[in-house]
Amino acid sequence: MEDRRSIARNTSLIVVVFVATLILLAGLALGVGGRSPRSPGSSAGAGAGSSGVADGSGVADGSAAAPGSVTPQVSPPPVSGDPVLVGAGDIASCNLDGDEATAKLLDGIGGTVFTVGDNAYEDGTPQEFADCYGPTWGRHKDRTRPVAGNHDYQTRDAAGYKAYFGSAAVNADGDTWYSFELGTWHVIVLDSNCRPVGGCDNGSKQGQWLAQDLAASKAGCTLAIWHHPRFSSGDEHGNDPQVDPFWRQLYAAGADVVINGHDHDYERFAPQNPDAVEDRARGIREFVVGTGGAALRGFATPVANSELRVAGFYGAIKLTLHDASYEWSWIPTSGDVTDSGSGPCH
Repeated sequence: MEDRRSIARNTSLIVVVFVATLILLAGLALGVGGRSPRSPGSSAGAGAGSSGVADGSGVADGSAAAPGSVTPQVSPPPVSGDPVLVGAGDIASCNLDGDEATAKLLDGIGGTVFTVGDNAYEDGTPQEFADCYGPTWGRHKDRTRPVAGNHDYQTRDAAGYKAYFGSAAVNADGDTWYSFELGTWHVIVLDSNCRPVGGCDNGSKQGQWLAQDLAASKAGCTLAIWHHPRFSSGDEHGNDPQVDPFWRQLYAAGADVVINGHDHDYERFAPQNPDAVEDRARGIREFVVGTGGAALRGFATPVANSELRVAGFYGAIKLTLHDASYEWSWIPTSGDVTDSGSGPCH
């Protein structure tokens, strides 16, 4: 009798262990490729300091990516007519849901997606790109032209950024600046993390490349994208003089539009020259679009030529690039504050 009881107890223990193992394996399977657990208190709303108001005054593709970084791609509606460029900066954190909201905007907008840096918080590691950026904006990776931000460089040499985006993030020499044609427009991507890339001045490798790229372009319209804004009313960073050489080269070449991030807000400027003097005839119009998903911030005292400032809302900017002009529309993920307009090429 005692032997039979012992056998029964052993049999029950085996069954319990087997069932527990199945449950554990099922949980692991469901977790593959998903985002990291949310931190307590995370939400889709604005970050600290947001006001929620508008104020009108050379690496292999994915070679070092973390496990789970492959994300199914979303097919947006086709673009009818002139090319579309859509994007934002300061994007993905596993502790916030703003990037999920802006990624849903991208789901419904065709065209080329761009980022304006600080793609994966906090440090741009391969794991953060896989877990935080991948499940949201990563579903548009195949049509994305990225920009590096300072948080991407918190992993040495922006290795996580380069591994995730691969050849789309670099030029033929493996540098993190490049250009491409979109319709009749010439689009230039620069790296404003000046110290780690060897400088942003005219004598640096990047500055010399920019001069050669502008001289070789035959396009009638030019747009440039990088992370740190030369002009900004944001209360966290504001004007950044280190990128002044970019502005002077672009202005001399007749560029039309500059898009930046870094300050977590949306701001539109009137066309102006590098000395912050309004210039409707030849000036560059700058947009700050740091509203991709990171914690939102507010504004300090408005700087010269600031036409519109929006704090407290996530969103993306959509530009339709015509042969000799452009239209813009900043689209929020919630609320009814929007911005739109048009401008000519020089």
